[in-house]
Amino acid sequence: MFKIDATDKKLTAELQQLIDNKTKPLGALGQLESLALKIGLIQQSLKPVLHKPAMLVFAADHGIANAGVSPYPQAVTQQMVLNFLQGGAAINVFCRQHGLSLSVIDAGVNAELPDHPQLIKQSMGMGTENYLNNHAMTLEQAQEAIRRGAAQVRQLAEQGCNVVGFGEMGIANTSSAALIMHRITGISLTECVGRGTGLDDKGLLNKLSLLQQAANYHAQNHNPLQILATFGGFEIAMICGAFLQAAELKMTILVDGFIVSSALLIAHALYPEVLEYCVFSHQSNESGHRKMLDYLKVKPLLQMDLRLGEGSGAALAYPLLQSALAFMHEMASFQAAGVSQSDADSGCHNTNEPS
Repeated sequence: MFKIDATDKKLTAELQQLIDNKTKPLGALGQLESLALKIGLIQQSLKPVLHKPAMLVFAADHGIANAGVSPYPQAVTQQMVLNFLQGGAAINVFCRQHGLSLSVIDAGVNAELPDHPQLIKQSMGMGTENYLNNHAMTLEQAQEAIRRGAAQVRQLAEQGCNVVGFGEMGIANTSSAALIMHRITGISLTECVGRGTGLDDKGLLNKLSLLQQAANYHAQNHNPLQILATFGGFEIAMICGAFLQAAELKMTILVDGFIVSSALLIAHALYPEVLEYCVFSHQSNESGHRKMLDYLKVKPLLQMDLRLGEGSGAALAYPLLQSALAFMHEMASFQAAGVSQSDADSGCHNTNEPS
């Protein structure tokens, strides 16, 4: 469905030389240097720039929500979407602070939502089915949700955006993310299931028991699209499509936490090259996220014990991308500043691409 070309590596040496010749010891800016190199490779430019940064928050409800996997009622999904539209959520605050545009996509909230300039209505239905005794969605619905998520990114790109983050809202979507993670990675379900929005020990055991029932009931589904249709939410499916389209359009993608990363697991299983375009903003405090990142062999920029979702970690990390490009463009070179390099710094550099 998507054609993603692996990033051309021909600029690596020139970008690395540009970074290394700044007035600092080799590697002294740590992950900022890897980040500058990565964005340069994505944009195939020695002078990469960030245009019209955007955050897309996809919201949907889940049939499993009323089975007892979350301490919050399903109605909170609708209530939080309204909070987004009123500008009162954390993601609103961080997007305003850092200059990211914010759009909320109704992927399948179990409510009629009012018209609003920031709300994009792309509902696939009033939430998914309960995967304890059914597939969350049909394969056709999963494919359509992927297409709709991709369309949102294409519209952003047509408006000049080249850097995008994805957020989510959906009560019980950590359950879907855990099952997707378990089935894609082969990691035990116990290691994938966390407390979500704040389950106590008893609630966590109940959640694990219910999700184990679901995993057993759907034991034969191992194809990535089948896994998405069986356990996913409409918001997760749309984010999967958004990842693939953003990569195809050579956009820099800010990856948020546990649920968004579960959508990336599906996208990666379909097209491994998608990782070439991803910047991992943070490691979530949801217990399975560290193992997700390890599975993908990637390193997050931040570790702040966040577990809010909404794209909040991605929005917080965006200024680091700005700083990475600012030092590359504005910091003096040794030659321009008349500063002597060490013998080690003036030698050859290993130009491995960052993960």
